[in-house]
Parts: sequence; structure tokens; C-alpha cells
Amino acid sequence: MNVVGLTPALLAQTPRLAALGRAGYTASMGAVLPAVTCSAQATMLTGRMPREHGVVANGWYYRDTAEVALWKQANRLVGCEEDKLWHVGRARFGADFTVAKMFWWFNMYADVQWSATPRPVYPADGRKVPSIYTEPPELKADLQGALGTFPLFNFWGPTADVRSSQWIADATRRVMVDKRPTVTLCYLPHLDYDLQRFGPDSPEARRACAEIDAVAGNLGEWAANAGYTVVALSEYGITPVRDGVHINRALRQAGLLRAQQVDLGWELLDAGASEAFAVADHQIAHVYVRRPGRVPEVRAVLEGLDGVAQVLDRGEQAAVGLDHARSGELVVLSKPDRWFTYYYWLDDARMPDFARTVDIHRKPGYDPVELRVDPTIPLPKLKAGLTLARKMLGFRYYMRMIGLDASLVRGSHGLLPARAEDGPVFLCTDPAGRRDHLAMTEVRDTLLELVAGAPHG
Repeated sequence: MNVVGLTPALLAQTPRLAALGRAGYTASMGAVLPAVTCSAQATMLTGRMPREHGVVANGWYYRDTAEVALWKQANRLVGCEEDKLWHVGRARFGADFTVAKMFWWFNMYADVQWSATPRPVYPADGRKVPSIYTEPPELKADLQGALGTFPLFNFWGPTADVRSSQWIADATRRVMVDKRPTVTLCYLPHLDYDLQRFGPDSPEARRACAEIDAVAGNLGEWAANAGYTVVALSEYGITPVRDGVHINRALRQAGLLRAQQVDLGWELLDAGASEAFAVADHQIAHVYVRRPGRVPEVRAVLEGLDGVAQVLDRGEQAAVGLDHARSGELVVLSKPDRWFTYYYWLDDARMPDFARTVDIHRKPGYDPVELRVDPTIPLPKLKAGLTLARKMLGFRYYMRMIGLDASLVRGSHGLLPARAEDGPVFLCTDPAGRRDHLAMTEVRDTLLELVAGAPHG
């Protein structure tokens, strides 16, 4: 179970999860840079660093098409193919070694037996229809027939809550009962939401801990009673933040970033024409510099920006395992109490139409403000209801409910933790491999060691 955002420090608020570790062992776990979902998961499942598997963030700049893309799902984007858990498992244990990949990222076309991941449908009229993608295809009808449509709007955005994690847990249990995989990977994202919205020390965060403890505790206890070894782990911890850093605006003011004005009055990032721009991803930003000779100039701009802690060139990226061709010529780390926005326009009258909506694919960077309804909107529920009424009547609509105040975000991640208590955690019900700490690159082999030590047949 990948309980996103769980840390050793939060175990006191998740007693049922903590009990899984007491049955076996609890270990702190090292993070990778960047400490974000896609990079962490790729490292755990390959045993390799981002420099090798190539997942340098939750998204990056595709230099060949001059486009930024985040949250892609094709497993082929993850390198080190033969090092992936399912390939190594089959090589060690034979064809009977099977894997179910339930909502872990880079899910599509992974060489596993069963998988499911969010995959909304976008009709031509502009709607977003909740759905999932599964392998085999008939698994989708089975899961949604039994559990209802996947609650996509509770998976991300202002209405994100425990219902999506509960659905994933129920779907995971159904696959385990029906298929009996050797290894089942289950992604439970709930803690991510309120810890980012309100901060890891907030009352809302404590409530979220109790909610995920119930969901993960139920699944873990059921699995243990059914004869499975249970592991609960996490990708990163979330730390308090107070405001964003507008890195692209600084690059634009320096004359390095270019925006294209479209006929509707918006401005769109023109990545291919820019001398330098940033793909912001929580507390890390990859800065792509068009001409090598301008790297020192760009670095000077970034180092002078309030909220920036460190700027890494290619050599410095190598020291942290991030020197891959997909990385920016410069990688920027924020101060611990700040995070990077993607905003590139200087005048809100020129902002793109997607800026005030939940739109993870059009925005050229991660936008955690999508988790909050704009507090300046009067009667937001009424506005949302009227917008949905337009949708139901077949009219085109914009769900303009997201603000532009970066200080609304109270928690973030992406940096290496200052303390082990605030980093990832690894809980296991089998005490045989007891240890106090493991590296994230050791997760794959640790899981396979548990398979080797488990009774078979």
C-alpha cells in the first residue's frame, strides 16, 4: 500500500497502520530528488535513480515537440525495462509470479497481469467523463459494475477526498480475491490533499490521517488475515509552506521567457521560442535553457530570486542522481517553506482560460492551488451549481473556481527531508528482514525478498 504523504512522525495519528509495523518492523526510508510521485514510484519499482530510469519529475519538457507534458501514463516512459519489479520477479520465480498494479502511476501498458488507473473521457463538447483504463479491458466493467463509476472528481481538485482512496482500496481487494496476485501494488493518495491544502500540522491533516488509517487499516488487516505479507510505504513527506515562488515570471521579466498572444486575448507559454523557462513541480523546477552559452546568465537570475535555495547545473545534478537528458539544464530547489508556481503571465487580463480551472494537462507545470476553491468567489456552491446546470443542459461551460493566490497552499514536497521523521516510511508485517532504514532504491528487492520467503502454493 502506497500511503502517500505518510511519515514516521505521522504514525502516532495512524494507529492501525502503525500496528502493521509493530507486527513486523518499521523503518525510515530515504527519498529521491525530486521527492515527487512519479520519480519516487519509478525508483521503487526499478531500484534505479532518476538518472537511469529517466522519470525526472511528474512531467518535463519534450524537446523534440517543444511541449511540456505532466502526468503521462504510458509505462514505456520509464526506462530500465528489465529492472522493473515484474520482470525481475518473473526471472526469479517463473511465470507464476503475477502483479496487480492498482492506480500506481505509469500504469498503462505495464507488463503486468492486472492494472487499473484513472482515464477520463473527453467528448468533443468539452465534458470530462469519469472513467478508468484497465488491463485486461473487461476488468473495467467488473470493477465499475461492482463499485460504481470511479469518483474522479474526488481524486483531484477542490472536492478531492477519501472517497477516491476508498474506491481504490475496494477495487484492490476485489482483484486480490478474484485473481490472487503474487504482488499487489495499491496507491492511496488521500493524505496528499489536506496536508497540501491546510498544512501537515493542521486539524484537517489530523482528520485526514484518521480517514486514511481507516481505509488502509481495513485493507491491510484483511490482507494479513488472508495470508498476505503487508507492506505500507510512502513516497515523501509534506512540509509546511507559506507562499509560492513565481519562477517563470522572473524569467520573463529578465527577457528570457516568451509567451505567445492568441486571438482570444490569452497568453500561452511559447516554450520552443523561449531562451529559458521552468517546468515547476512542487518545490523543484527544471529550467530548460535554449542556448548553452546563456546558462550562466539564467543561473544568475535564478540565484537572485527570493525563495530559491539552490540551483544545480549538470555536474551538481549528477551528485544527486538527476543528471538525465530529460532534466533541465538547471534544476532549481526552493527554500523549505516555499514552492514553485507555473505562472508565466505578468497581467491577469492575459491569463489563459485554463488558469482558473482544474486542468492538469494544459498547465505547463504543477498547480496545487487546484485543491482549493477561490475564497474570493461569493457563494461558490451556488456558482458551481449553476455551472453544472449549464453542463446538464448541453451548454459549453467553464468551471472557473480556482484562485491565483499561491499562499493558499500550506504544504508541499519535492526536497529531500531535513529529518528522517519527516520523510518516507516503510512498514512490514514480516519481521524476518527487520531493519531501521532502507534506501528507496532497495524497495524493489525488499518486496522480492518477501516473496521469496513467503509460503507458495
